[in-house]
Amino acid sequence: MPTDVTPASRVRAADELKHAALEQFAASGFAATSLQQIADAAGYAKSSVLYHYGSKEALLEAAIEPAVEAVEAALERFLAGSGTDPRAELVRDIVDLLIAHRQAVHVFLIQGPSLSELPIIARADLAIRRLDAALCGQGESVEDQVRFGIALGGAAFLLTAGRGFTDEAALPGDDDLRAALHRIIPDILAPVRHAES
Repeated sequence: MPTDVTPASRVRAADELKHAALEQFAASGFAATSLQQIADAAGYAKSSVLYHYGSKEALLEAAIEPAVEAVEAALERFLAGSGTDPRAELVRDIVDLLIAHRQAVHVFLIQGPSLSELPIIARADLAIRRLDAALCGQGESVEDQVRFGIALGGAAFLLTAGRGFTDEAALPGDDDLRAALHRIIPDILAPVRHAES
């Protein structure tokens, strides 16, 4: 047997298990998803899940870490202040990562409070708090907090669970969703201007 077959099949199995886990976590919730369900969805034995990840928590971490890293990287680019309109570029980066990492973002945004004891969720929460501060500023109003929550949480929900509200044939593709989110999210995130009294 060639030596490169086994490592490649291990990497493929690990990736397939992560993908199946994200689908299950986003659809049913982390707590309601068993390792057996993940194994069945990926077409592997439960022992394969444990071989590759050791626990459901380790699998969750491996599955959502790329999304957390993407949020952190977008923030670092924004904080570096490069580009002509850093805020607009940050919003574009966030829309793009919402599309690319929709299930992972859904898991740590929507289910995060119930998983707050897990280190990867605490890291994701910190990244989202930093994102909020970057987009809304330190003295944000209640309206700005609501706008941020609706923009981010609403998009995360739309891209995962919200897809079930539309007939399969009428579902927009990622390019259409990206274009719409690029137009709508900046409007939602526009700071509230209060009239001077």
